[in-house]
Amino acid sequence: MTVATTLIGLLPVMYGSGAGSQIMKRIAAPMVGGLVSSAVMTLIIIPVIYILWKTRGNE
Repeated sequence: MTVATTLIGLLPVMYGSGAGSQIMKRIAAPMVGGLVSSAVMTLIIIPVIYILWKTRGNE
C-alpha cells in the first residue's frame, strides 16, 4: 500500500513538463526505481528464499 501511494504521488512529477520538471525528474526517478525493486524483493524474492530455507531444514 505504501509503495502504491508513493508511486501514485510521483507519477505527476515524472510526466510533468513545467518549470523545474527536469530537476524533479532527476530526483524522482531513483525513488521510483527503488520502490519498484524493493516491492519485487519483498513480495517475490524473500518468500522464495524462505520456502527454500524451510524445505532444506526438513530433509
